Amino acid sequence: MSVDHYENFPVASLLCPPALRPAVVAIYHFARTADDIADEGDARTADRLADLAAYRQDLQAALAGRPLAARWRRVFEPLAAAAQQFRLPAQPLHDLLDAFEQDVRNPVYTHRDGVLDYCRRSANPIGRLLMHLYALHDARSLQQSDAICTALQLINFWQDLSIDGPRGRCYVPEAEMQHHRVAREELLTATDSARARVLVAALCSWSRTLMLQGAPLALRVPGRAGWELRLVVQGGLRILEKIETMRYAALAHRPTLGALDLPVLLWRAWRMPAQLR
Repeated sequence: MSVDHYENFPVASLLCPPALRPAVVAIYHFARTADDIADEGDARTADRLADLAAYRQDLQAALAGRPLAARWRRVFEPLAAAAQQFRLPAQPLHDLLDAFEQDVRNPVYTHRDGVLDYCRRSANPIGRLLMHLYALHDARSLQQSDAICTALQLINFWQDLSIDGPRGRCYVPEAEMQHHRVAREELLTATDSARARVLVAALCSWSRTLMLQGAPLALRVPGRAGWELRLVVQGGLRILEKIETMRYAALAHRPTLGALDLPVLLWRAWRMPAQLR
């Protein structure tokens, strides 16, 4: 469902239309490299932000057709070619960098709106760039793409609760913690409890609702790309199913997809038209 460690972004899979594959890979490497700048290694916050600012300058140069610096040339030369060939919109690419800068600052999210605004910039731009490549620009398709991408981002958060907390990251809104009487410290130390499991169940329900709102898009995207999107949707729902099966103990264990899940995903992708009617 994904390449390397950039979740929620299936890149150049066998189902991706060959003509679009170089552009998809270019977008992937742009996002993956920026994510690594923001999150990998032991660099200081100020250094990460300075690198992301330099990265944004290179993005602007690539989109404007100006000479590229040597540091990230392998990222921006393919991206510049894709941007020129497909007239990629600049805003989603800048939105991704905004989200990575926000990750470096690691804010506290008070309400769901704050998390959704983060997803609007961290996840939805990927979907919008792919919709652009697929020449789907109508409002309904873009709204459903946003719903799928936001759901995938949220599902990834709940899937990673057991590893994000000890790293000092928490995307659970404070209002949700207070409602379920779960302290922030419990999430940061990945402390499983009955109250925490009720919280995780509520978070999974939120994500599932969003995914099902966007799922009909997978039936309208034509050809191989539509089948890829069906598998993306089913992969997200399968992770939620696994969290439910483990009685929402996501703070104790991280659910994953493996080879044995593939037949299930293929069957459910095939059955999606009947399921969504």
